[in-house]
Amino acid sequence: MYSTNFEDMAFLIEYLQFKIAIMTVTLFPIRLLLAAFMMLLAWPFAFLAAWGRIEEEPEKPMNLWKKTLDFLLKVIMRAMWFAGGFHWMSVKGRRALPTEAPIMTLAPHSSYFDAIPVTMTMASIVMKAESKDIPIWGTLIKYIQPVLVSRSDQYSRRKTVEEIKQRALSNGRWPQVMIFPEGTCTNRSCLITFKPGAFIPGVPVQPVVLRYPNKMDTITWTWQGPGALKILWLTLCQLHNNVEMEFLPIYTPSEEERKNPILYANNVRKVMAKALGVPVTDYTFEDCQLVMSDSQLKLPVDTCLLEFAKLVRKLSLKPDRVEKELDKLAESAKKVKGERMTLETFADYLKLPICDALTDMFVLFDENENGTIDIREYVIALSVVSRPSKTHETIKLAFRMYESVEQTITEDDLACILRTALGVNKLDVSNLFEVTDATQKKKISYMDFCTFSCMNPDYAEEYLYLDQMMGFTGYMESQLVPTANGFCTDFSPDDQEEEKDDSTLDKKLN
Repeated sequence: MYSTNFEDMAFLIEYLQFKIAIMTVTLFPIRLLLAAFMMLLAWPFAFLAAWGRIEEEPEKPMNLWKKTLDFLLKVIMRAMWFAGGFHWMSVKGRRALPTEAPIMTLAPHSSYFDAIPVTMTMASIVMKAESKDIPIWGTLIKYIQPVLVSRSDQYSRRKTVEEIKQRALSNGRWPQVMIFPEGTCTNRSCLITFKPGAFIPGVPVQPVVLRYPNKMDTITWTWQGPGALKILWLTLCQLHNNVEMEFLPIYTPSEEERKNPILYANNVRKVMAKALGVPVTDYTFEDCQLVMSDSQLKLPVDTCLLEFAKLVRKLSLKPDRVEKELDKLAESAKKVKGERMTLETFADYLKLPICDALTDMFVLFDENENGTIDIREYVIALSVVSRPSKTHETIKLAFRMYESVEQTITEDDLACILRTALGVNKLDVSNLFEVTDATQKKKISYMDFCTFSCMNPDYAEEYLYLDQMMGFTGYMESQLVPTANGFCTDFSPDDQEEEKDDSTLDKKLN
């Protein structure tokens, strides 16, 4: 039976490969040329509309002229998607008027093909300011009157929220704003935590859910899957591509939800997840990025670093200039030579007032429960969450803080470093230390560790707890595969606090 199943699977793979090969030399080039032609055809209409708006009324919405161009551009864009194989686009529900719901929230966000509802509705979207400078595509973007977020302007996110509020209160004169609240692409198996930016204005929103009911998934664009060009190639090689867009009933926030954007976002997410028939997960993109980073140290299931990362975001402690500021923190931590800090001293060190979030962070490092911590552990943890894929840099930083005048560390030091870097309170490093200590002097240098880890890139799996190392990562990968992909940037102000977990904090990092 197993042999038959294997043969059937092998035949299916060969058939699909043969089909893709045939489509690549026949259908793919024709579709690509037609889609490119349609985009070029749309460009002059979008250019004239954008140019006229800039010259005449740069800050006011357009009326009849824009409605005419809307119709022409929608026809051209629909023809472009048809040429790409999206022959059937199912639309369910009623789209709300701008006066009813100034904001539309779309999920799940899984691909750049999620631009389909944008071109079907000609709604405004929140985009990075740099996007408007992309040739041809940038002109189309400017036409839909996007809300632009500038990386160079530290107040840009707040300005974005204010502009969305202004548009929301324009009594329908501005087009609706379409926002992907997940802030990144996932594989559509669940809905991750919504960013609060779309819900800060406190106005009614219309949830919109997307589905791609195709036999083969060539749509999903994530960091561990095919790249953008391969996704385009595979999708254009399919005979038909289906997409469904469902407009859900308008969600009007309660007074409590207006005051609490995170509560508002979570409740809307529950409604959308129910319509999709998928679960929700409390992991944010930042959490997934931390756990699934491409590094030698994979975080275990019981890591405290996720809680630490949330507190770092809540207290705005993540360095702007990561390398320089972490080096500075490491030097100051090295000078105190492992002296224990109280909560008051810790607050002074971070130049922050004592608050609940700071106290929670302090508790994570108070392994002896005696009201004191080792500041070096904080620096190591901060390095991990600030640059999760740079394991070697974090280890190097830790060696600098712990090494003696001989520039070596002991087995206890190594245990402390790795426990903190993994966010666990127990870890046996004796085997790892023994194989790293080639001279058998009961001490190792950073060069010893670096040489060994380079020669044995899987040292964590081989010499540390295998069951501890793989548990959390495996679960996360079954939930979603996040990526920085996506065309709708997050604009949530940094001071928007996450909902505090009512459960007791899981001590300790060390």
